[in-house]
Amino acid sequence: MEYKVLSQQDPRWNGKFSPENLEHALNDYAADGWRVVTSFPVTSWWTLSTSQVMIVLERQSPTG
Repeated sequence: MEYKVLSQQDPRWNGKFSPENLEHALNDYAADGWRVVTSFPVTSWWTLSTSQVMIVLERQSPTG
C-alpha cells in the first residue's frame, strides 16, 4: 500500500482551498486508484481551535 495526506494548507491549493477544489482533487485521485481512508481535524495546542483538516488516502502500490 501507499499513502497520501491532503490538508487544506497544502501548497497544491495555491491559497484557493474550497469544497469544490477538494471535490475535484478527490475525484482526480480516485481516478488514479486512491481512496479516502480517514479524515480528522488538527487542533492547535495554543488556541485549542481546529487549524486544518487532514485527509488520508491510500491505494495499492503500482509495484505490489
